[in-house]
Amino acid sequence: MKFDDYQLDTGIHDEMFLDDGTCRNAWRPLLDALGELSADELDGIQERAAYSFSREGISFIVYSDDEDVERIIPVDCVPRIMPGDEWQMVERGLAQRLRALNSFLEDIYGDGRIVADGVIPSDMVHDCPQYRPEMLGIAAPGGIRVAVCGTDLVRTNDGFMVLEDNLRVPSGVSYMIANRRAAKTSLRRLYRSLRVRDVEHYGRLLRQTLCELAPAGRETPCIALLTPGVHNSAFYEHMFLAREIGAALVEGRDLLVRNGFVYMRTTAGLERVDVIYRRLDDDFLDPHAFRADSLLGTPGLLEAYARGNVTLANAPGTGVADDKSVYAFVPDMIRYYLGEEPMLASVETRLCRRPEDLEYTLDNLQDLVVKRVGESGGYGMLIGPAASAGEREAYAREIRADPADFISQPVLALSRAPCLIDGRMEPRHVDLRPFVLQGAETRVVPGALCRVALRRGSLVVNSSQGGGTKDFWVVDG
Repeated sequence: MKFDDYQLDTGIHDEMFLDDGTCRNAWRPLLDALGELSADELDGIQERAAYSFSREGISFIVYSDDEDVERIIPVDCVPRIMPGDEWQMVERGLAQRLRALNSFLEDIYGDGRIVADGVIPSDMVHDCPQYRPEMLGIAAPGGIRVAVCGTDLVRTNDGFMVLEDNLRVPSGVSYMIANRRAAKTSLRRLYRSLRVRDVEHYGRLLRQTLCELAPAGRETPCIALLTPGVHNSAFYEHMFLAREIGAALVEGRDLLVRNGFVYMRTTAGLERVDVIYRRLDDDFLDPHAFRADSLLGTPGLLEAYARGNVTLANAPGTGVADDKSVYAFVPDMIRYYLGEEPMLASVETRLCRRPEDLEYTLDNLQDLVVKRVGESGGYGMLIGPAASAGEREAYAREIRADPADFISQPVLALSRAPCLIDGRMEPRHVDLRPFVLQGAETRVVPGALCRVALRRGSLVVNSSQGGGTKDFWVVDG
């Protein structure tokens, strides 16, 4: 009964069912378990999952012109499942991609070979708002500028694709772990029987990664997590991660730089800080190096980093590698630096800075997704088929005014997974954000933040745009 109205579409990959309605093998135990539950029992599971998020204060802030509103993250109690052999392929592709991105960042702030060799245009790098000339000539510990990466993946009938890389201050890992804890409590017997692979050791792996990047000779490094403060949309996650990795949660005013070293003010006096896991944007990090009017950062941080006396994870300037225009060149980076073919596909991307791509985009606006290169969170985006003629025309005027600020991509038929909607199972579009750690080695926990477009027919999974989350299980078999 719960799946009586579950609609399949052969043009859209369904995570649970084949086109003929047959349940995929990895999902069969979940289908059987759901069939044994009454409607009241299923509603109770959903209520407990939602209550766990409310109790923990797992929230985000939606920014608008009128007011900033704090909301609890919507959660769906039905996990998304992936067999281990599929996950292994994804994991290898993620590790490959991050190695290439770190090589690219080390190169463009060093010798600049990839630009000199004509693989990527100079203006694409040097005119990018996230390119930081202040980082030129500053070597990163172990050549690692991105220690933490959150890569957004989608699946279509053609397989997995990378939608974007989040390299600056990637967020969402706390929601991944909170979803897991809620699902383990609500579906305990099924969770144990499927031997779902664990994600709750992420904090330990993150701490290990950060310690590996600490300045030489610091055997027991002091780690601080730098937050903009309580009004930041991800402050819950900052508190959560500080606890998970045993780091001091600090604001810029809690730190000072003296003789090229960073210290933290404590009740016992000053304590040297070796690694800063920063959740603060480049602009506000150091008023001596970036925005002089910043009250959120610490004067002298960049100098301490340049001297090798403190590690900043992720390093300033990494945003140039997750710019939506530069994204189009990541497959070329993999070939250039690693001599390998990309294991994960990228979405076909047209750069409106190119006259032919601009013409194509404007002529086909009704069939495309168009994005501003520097925006995130689902903001500043046009989904052509869902927009009115007036909205498309207004957006076209913005594109014509500044073509270099836009890219266009085909509308992807994101895969769908079952969600509990008003007591019944309905398909909703989903994506994945796995978290990749890079220290002395690459580490990926076998899980991800699974985001859900809860509005029927919507392709936008961002929580700021009405999306929610669900747990993601990697299982053997």
